[in-house]
Amino acid sequence: MNKKITATAAKLLSDIKNYLERNEIILAVISGLFLFLSFPQYGFGAIAWFALVPLFFAVYRAPSIRRAFTLGFIAGVVGYAGIIYWITYVVVNYGYLPVYMGVIIMLFLNFYLSVYLALFAAGVYFFQNKNFLCLVAPALWVSLEYLKSYLFTGFPWENLGYSQYLNFYFIQFADVFGIFGLSFIIVCVNAAIFMLLTQRTKKVFISATVVFLVLCFVYLYGYFRISHVQKKMTSAQGVEVSLIQGNVDQSIKWNEFFQKKILNNYLELSLLNSPAAGGLLVWPETALPFNYRDEGDLQKRVNNLPREVQSWFVFGAVSYIPKNRYTSFFNSAYLLSPDGALKGRYDKVHLVPYGEYVPLRDLFPFIKKLTAGVGDFSAGTSYRPLIMGDRKIGVLLCYEGILPHASRAYKRQAADLLVNITNDAWFGPTSAPYQHFSMVFFRAVETRLYLVRAANTGISGIIDPCGKIIAKTGIFETGAVKGNVKFLRVETFYERWGDIFVAFCFLFIFFSIVWYAGKEVKK
Repeated sequence: MNKKITATAAKLLSDIKNYLERNEIILAVISGLFLFLSFPQYGFGAIAWFALVPLFFAVYRAPSIRRAFTLGFIAGVVGYAGIIYWITYVVVNYGYLPVYMGVIIMLFLNFYLSVYLALFAAGVYFFQNKNFLCLVAPALWVSLEYLKSYLFTGFPWENLGYSQYLNFYFIQFADVFGIFGLSFIIVCVNAAIFMLLTQRTKKVFISATVVFLVLCFVYLYGYFRISHVQKKMTSAQGVEVSLIQGNVDQSIKWNEFFQKKILNNYLELSLLNSPAAGGLLVWPETALPFNYRDEGDLQKRVNNLPREVQSWFVFGAVSYIPKNRYTSFFNSAYLLSPDGALKGRYDKVHLVPYGEYVPLRDLFPFIKKLTAGVGDFSAGTSYRPLIMGDRKIGVLLCYEGILPHASRAYKRQAADLLVNITNDAWFGPTSAPYQHFSMVFFRAVETRLYLVRAANTGISGIIDPCGKIIAKTGIFETGAVKGNVKFLRVETFYERWGDIFVAFCFLFIFFSIVWYAGKEVKK
């Protein structure tokens, strides 16, 4: 009986394997599902380590490079559908468009992002040599991921390395080669697994062994680096911070009728959860439901708060500069001293297209609704730290929290603390707030600075220089986070050299293409 069951199970597995081998599309779909399931809210980072293996099987069975491109595109469409589905929610609920239009807009971005995965699959097919895969595949992935992050203003949302935000020892390597270095290693492991499953030659075992040793080195580096940074933390000076999460509904945020109610809510929460004297109080992005430059009773009440709690005060507000024919609006962060004096203002540099400014608005007038009450924003000129006494703080406004070059710019100007203020109310009860929070982790590790995050509807939290969560809130909760942060001076390779590793990946791919093309010409 047992033999019969075993034989039946073996035949079933064999049939499934044969079916998958004949149907590359199914393999591409599986890879897409694995990529989606590698990220929060519902996914597990461990899946990323083998997510690309089915796609490799599909590509190496493809009859042509065009077919490989198509398979990569299919994997991308499936994966990004699960990762950025929340765009439909935003467009429908705050752009007031019908659901079908929301889906079309989401798919438009989905298809664009999927082209990068399609190019990756086509590139893997082009090189063909499996023995070379452990170098070519990760270098190609990193090159394309970098282009995705910066072309056409860039969309670095959930690059592959971000899937490991809870992989404590592994993410420490981000202070060497950044998030792209982590993506490289993950694709390396995927390639090694595929090679071991398809070939059992001496060269393959040597390649897989090298990958395994590199992975061991990365984890050992993480272990010893954590110890080094934590020792620095014990002797560093610091302050207490209090992060206020007002949980203001987006639908009433710019309604004048609710201005006083919203402000009272923030003031009460701040007085109940104020930091120790000389500490730092932080409100989220655009926490003030009015223009701070407008002098009046509301502004006076804001200016009086730091005097009451005897602390430094960072808050987000819309600011403007009147000009002859028009007014320039900015998404800004202000810093007030404990005596209520204005000490600085930072204007957001990296604006989100179709969220904070409206390119092609004559063609898409409905997008204006997403910026109701403030119009189009103008961009700030530079990432300039705010001076808090003898300390400097680098403010990352909303989307800037997922931009490595922004936090690096602050660290190179001797910033002592990173402050991320955001309003994720737009995302609603989707995966986006969890995804956004997971990406911000890495700015702390790359720079070895504490990062504090105040979000209107969550997730707010404090992250130490090793990427450990000290405290955090849930989403759509009213409350505060309090904790101590320290001012570290730990230089990192990434701080100094940035994405130099990506440059080497580009060069490697370029010379590999030249070499392979030369071989084909000779044939």
